[in-house]
Amino acid sequence: MLKPLLARGVNDRGTGVAYAKQAAEEHKSTLRQVVDALRDLGASTQVISLPHQPFSVRGVSVVVTVGGDGTLLAASHQCDGHTPIVGVNSAPSSSVGFFCGIKPGRLLKASLRKALDGTLPGVELARMEVRVNRKVISRRILNDALFCHPSPAATSRYIVMLGDDVENHKSSGFWVGPAAGSTAAQYSAGGQILPMTSRDIQFVVRNPYQLTGKLRFARSVVGEGNVLVIYNRMREAKLFLDGPHSVVDVGLGSKLQFMLSPEPIRVLGLSANRGRTRNKRDGLGSV
Repeated sequence: MLKPLLARGVNDRGTGVAYAKQAAEEHKSTLRQVVDALRDLGASTQVISLPHQPFSVRGVSVVVTVGGDGTLLAASHQCDGHTPIVGVNSAPSSSVGFFCGIKPGRLLKASLRKALDGTLPGVELARMEVRVNRKVISRRILNDALFCHPSPAATSRYIVMLGDDVENHKSSGFWVGPAAGSTAAQYSAGGQILPMTSRDIQFVVRNPYQLTGKLRFARSVVGEGNVLVIYNRMREAKLFLDGPHSVVDVGLGSKLQFMLSPEPIRVLGLSANRGRTRNKRDGLGSV
């Protein structure tokens, strides 16, 4: 009985297989549209095939990404505080594309023209700086960082310091990031949606262990000028930066610091009100 059901499911147009094929074809079509439009506009381009491939923005007027939010986040790590970035959502039928201000279609070429000549509106977004044992790991975190045990089945143990207050935590790890990332994992884990132009960072614990008492810092907003400090109490831990591709190994007793970065980024095609349709959650502490 299982085989017929499985075969029927794989052949069903609504399954993940057909869904993935449709998204792939949509992406290819959009990519062709972008390449053709940039050529018609006479733009001098350098094509980067892998989003995590390092590249230089020297002499670059704008970075254009074709894909989804993951593609833009990866490319944004190569952008300094002066080079704007714009995302083209290559498969809007299957991709959220929160950071992507351009969609394929008849307005794509006009939007790219505005991006190239500097007339496409955008928003300056704060980024987060991360240090491990006082060494700067990145100043370009736009979405979030995830700290946790290497095994998803294991408990994450760490110490939180906010200002002069200290708290021991056991949980599934935590999310921390600037305002732009507050509509994603931070919100799903119980955080609030911060204004896009906020210069705060947000700390949200995943599945906090609270049988011994409710945690004060399960969800906290860290204001500009303050630093969130974490001490790792695990033999080994992982720190993921803006997704799964950039990973830092964190040893026992290591000190992590999260703060506002001195390198904001301008993302074109976005509005300061984007993502504010959900209601705020209450009960967040702040420092």
